[in-house]
Amino acid sequence: MSTPAPADVSVDLPDDPLALARLLVGVTDALRTANLDALTENDLLTVTETVEQARRKADSTDAVLITAVSDRQAFRKAGWVRLSQYLGFGLRLAPGDVKRRTLAASKVACLSNIRGEVLDPVLPASAAALADGAISDAHVLVVNDVLRRIPDRVPADVVADAEAHLADAARTLAPDQLRKVGIRLLAHLDPDGQLTDDRDRARTRELTLAHQDVRLMSRLTACLTPQVRAKLDVILAAWAAPGFNNPEDPESLRGASDAPGVDLDARAAAASRDQRSPGQRNHDALEALLDFVLAHGALGAPGKLSSSLVITADVTDLAAGTGIATTATGTRLPVSALVDLAADAVPYLEVFAGATREILYFGRGRRLASKAQRLALFGRDRGCTAPGCDRPFSMTEAHHMPDWQYGGPTDIDHLGAACGAHNRAASTGHARWDTTVLGDDAGENAGRVGWKPADRDVAPAVNPIHHADRPLRRPPPASHPPTGRTSRAEYHLLGLLAAHPATPLGATDLRFPPAA
Repeated sequence: MSTPAPADVSVDLPDDPLALARLLVGVTDALRTANLDALTENDLLTVTETVEQARRKADSTDAVLITAVSDRQAFRKAGWVRLSQYLGFGLRLAPGDVKRRTLAASKVACLSNIRGEVLDPVLPASAAALADGAISDAHVLVVNDVLRRIPDRVPADVVADAEAHLADAARTLAPDQLRKVGIRLLAHLDPDGQLTDDRDRARTRELTLAHQDVRLMSRLTACLTPQVRAKLDVILAAWAAPGFNNPEDPESLRGASDAPGVDLDARAAAASRDQRSPGQRNHDALEALLDFVLAHGALGAPGKLSSSLVITADVTDLAAGTGIATTATGTRLPVSALVDLAADAVPYLEVFAGATREILYFGRGRRLASKAQRLALFGRDRGCTAPGCDRPFSMTEAHHMPDWQYGGPTDIDHLGAACGAHNRAASTGHARWDTTVLGDDAGENAGRVGWKPADRDVAPAVNPIHHADRPLRRPPPASHPPTGRTSRAEYHLLGLLAAHPATPLGATDLRFPPAA
């Protein structure tokens, strides 16, 4: 897109940023309802290109605003403890938009150092092109990604020239075309890879586990160092061999293929039955390795909740063999998979029958919540209870209401799960929240933790993120009649849970008999 020439129109604009923002909304709305039929085709194209230029200039303005909100921590006035929460939940931006905007702002805005000195943008040429409306923040992210891949041994002045070259090319290219220019630039700067060293490889290493999709599947992406790749190759060669760790074959061999005592005939027979693809064998090998780690106590002190696999489910779902269970780390899994998982990993499994839950009281006798209380909090809260916070339960603390230092007891109806930042914000600092366990007048939210900014006269809000399935819950039946869908294995599992010392009292309901 060619940048339109500046319009020869003189307009008196207000100096007040708030008035300018409101004027921007008014102008945008007026343009949306303007009569375009009277324009020629050339004029229509000019209007479209000018609006796109304005949109890209807005990306530069957005970077300035995000930086100002971050530097002054203005988001705390609205009750948010992090900038990302204000953007994601306060402005209702998608996670990808939050990441894109904050990353772009960090590269093109004028940041301040710890002494208050205003610094030049990290990508000065890209910042200038963005301010001109010639490029978008998508171009900025491509430039940053290319520069990030330049080896550290390349001189700084060469890197600066590369940034200027990419920013100039971005004025006439789309982001995907600009990435091709970046690939050629990288090949020119380090044609034989000799400049790349261990620092470069360590700087770009990562392993990311994406959110679960609608099928509860998760995508794993990684950029592995040569050392990790070498170790992983050895492990997969042994654990992902044909015929080993095959969940579809009840007679499959388990563990490593080169373990002592492996029967060669059984190995050959299992391999002949194995119809899995290499990718499926790698997946199943990873699951077998995770089972091995869990079974050998490699998570730390066994007495801590953080060292255990903890799952919560509804007894109605467990009886029917349907529905979704939730782990303390936020992972969702089908109830139908619980029996196998419990048999392999021996987790703590909380089963709630309707609204039944144990109320545990300690008063002022102790400050820290007990393990049983933490289990009960997980069953109720599932994660941080602060609105907009997606931290799973494994990353939370037991938050007192009122705070312990102000006389709050360590009772389950005065406790709620809160991540460290929100736990501190609920009692101190500029982002202070008022928190309480909601009463019967809260309707379906009764018993949950409500939050509201201390400086605002608004009703307490609950966090819907960890209870997205709540409106879809099936109403529990008055009693549990015999059903053919209740397997003996599930009934036996409930029996074991009822006697398990970690199961809250009254949390299991065994009134329905197993299927014949």
